[in-house]
Amino acid sequence: MQDKRVRTAVVGAGKMGSIHAKVYNQLPQSELVAIVDTDIARARRLGEMYDCPSYSSCSDILDKVDAVTIATPTVTHLALAKIFIKKKISVLIEKPLAANVREGRKIVSLARKNNCVVAVGHSERCNPIVQAMKRLDIEPKFIEAHRISPYPFRSTDVGVVLDVMIHDIDIILSLAASKIKRVHAVGVNVIEDKEDICSARLVFDNGCVANITASRLALKTERTLRIFSRQAYLSLDYFKKSGIVVKADPNINVVKWIQEHKESGDFNMTSVNWPDLLHIEQLNIDDKEPIRLEQEAFLRAVADRSLAPEVSAVAGLSALECAQKILRSVKKHKWQEEIDYGA
Repeated sequence: MQDKRVRTAVVGAGKMGSIHAKVYNQLPQSELVAIVDTDIARARRLGEMYDCPSYSSCSDILDKVDAVTIATPTVTHLALAKIFIKKKISVLIEKPLAANVREGRKIVSLARKNNCVVAVGHSERCNPIVQAMKRLDIEPKFIEAHRISPYPFRSTDVGVVLDVMIHDIDIILSLAASKIKRVHAVGVNVIEDKEDICSARLVFDNGCVANITASRLALKTERTLRIFSRQAYLSLDYFKKSGIVVKADPNINVVKWIQEHKESGDFNMTSVNWPDLLHIEQLNIDDKEPIRLEQEAFLRAVADRSLAPEVSAVAGLSALECAQKILRSVKKHKWQEEIDYGA
């Protein structure tokens, strides 16, 4: 398969399916051969855009494809993935991997049993600033993530944890590279039956601590990540695709300079221009489309089995397991629904 294009298809002709179809159609290593959606009219509209056939059933394309992206509601992921994996057709499943851990484990088990490439669409892992941060090879001790936005009027089959917090969970697990020791979380549902706001604290066996906040009821969009490590302090903005790095080692002379001036008695903090003293660098970022990077890695793994996708099914399951622990903690610390103001 290395010497020819991978025959690809997209299952789900909604917003995310449309994005995946567009990128598959652009990649030289991909031949987009089908769009599948239970709404055949919607499938046809997308298929006509990229001059490829449309179908209403996955069974219609099993002999036509090498790899598919599943971009459908989370509750359908297991059933659809099973159809392709049993035929040894590689699958990229939009995040989260499945509706729950039990179903996620079934997908991982199926992938192993059939020796099939299964990737998960945690596209934020392919965000240029995350890719740039990965090259620094840091060992974080404290991580703080905020992902808030106005109500999106989509993904109402899942709460904010599985909808958007799952992105930061996946990134934090890859950075911490350790087992979770403790989870504490609180959440509130305002519009939906499931949580619309959630804040969680993760403590890892290696001592790393992470605070994560997610909300889909904010007045503005904010997607930020701050990391404290022995090597550096990082402040990243996913939305603006920018980041700064304050490195520790070059600042040793700054500490010495402060101590010497304090001892001499002529130290005036108001006269110090801190940016001039600190070793601050702008993160070197390649502005590439995350889903393009995600699909390129997926197709490379399909063509060469010695390679792995950016986020494997195993990693997707780990994020799902962590999300489940957060949701259990939210349930355990459920806010009192009725307050007796006369008490």
